[in-house]
Amino acid sequence: MDKLAAMQAFVRVVDSGTFTRAADLMNVPKSTVTRLVQELEKDLGVRLLHRTSRQLTLTQEGQAYYEGSIRILDEVGSLDGGVSSATRLPKGKIKVELPGSLACQVVMPAMPDFFARYPDVQVEMNIGNRPVDLIAENIDCVVRLGPLLNDSLIARPAGTLPLIICASPAYLARHGMPREPAGLSQGHTIVRMTSPRSGRDFVFQLARDDAVVEVHGAHQLTVNDSGAALAAGIAGLGVLTTYAFLVEPHLQSGALQRLFPAWHAGQIPVHIAYPANRHLASKVRVFVDWAITLFRAMQPV
Repeated sequence: MDKLAAMQAFVRVVDSGTFTRAADLMNVPKSTVTRLVQELEKDLGVRLLHRTSRQLTLTQEGQAYYEGSIRILDEVGSLDGGVSSATRLPKGKIKVELPGSLACQVVMPAMPDFFARYPDVQVEMNIGNRPVDLIAENIDCVVRLGPLLNDSLIARPAGTLPLIICASPAYLARHGMPREPAGLSQGHTIVRMTSPRSGRDFVFQLARDDAVVEVHGAHQLTVNDSGAALAAGIAGLGVLTTYAFLVEPHLQSGALQRLFPAWHAGQIPVHIAYPANRHLASKVRVFVDWAITLFRAMQPV
């Protein structure tokens, strides 16, 4: 029995929750994964997993062996990565997830630079800002906007994204130019946004000196995507609060007009996160480092 391969199969089964899913992630037949785990249990002389028709659970011995296997596999990965990185560029496929607004407007235009540096890395990019089990879905890292909701991830700060409040000239022609933020609650419509992760409404605030005012107003449209919110604002469907990097081209073209320039609309933190109990392969590390540098370059001077 290849003990290391058996440990890898066992860990993958525990992480993914099923033998079938583990086999898919390892790109091997299910029978191979089953055989490896059975041989491991036979060699150890203990049962590692309780198997039912609906779920797998760890035995007490299985929990201890799983935690030890994680440590050993991480050490092997670190050793292999250290030797490999000294002799060649990172190579292989990575799977990342990030919000569509960042993907389309920031990351994708810069990807030629990444591929020029790391021509042997392939990136599978999922678009979303949803709660996700990185290990079960075999995702190497995620870019998150706003507060992190998963304490089991290692999160590296990548700066902040400033917000801007604005409206289209057509909207302002119909409703008039609001002079103060508090005036939005009377006679104005806002584009309401909800979180794609929690479903809760975003509550935006404007600050000036010691004054803080929440952005409130009637609404006819609610969206959970910043790209859709931007399209709504340009279409004149309401006052919009969103990321500065999204609206700046439209402010320059005149499609949108900034409101309350003396007030600050706040900033949204950006993090890149990955599983805490996994060795970070060199191909993932270079993407994380590159993306952090990219986002930090967006910070206002």
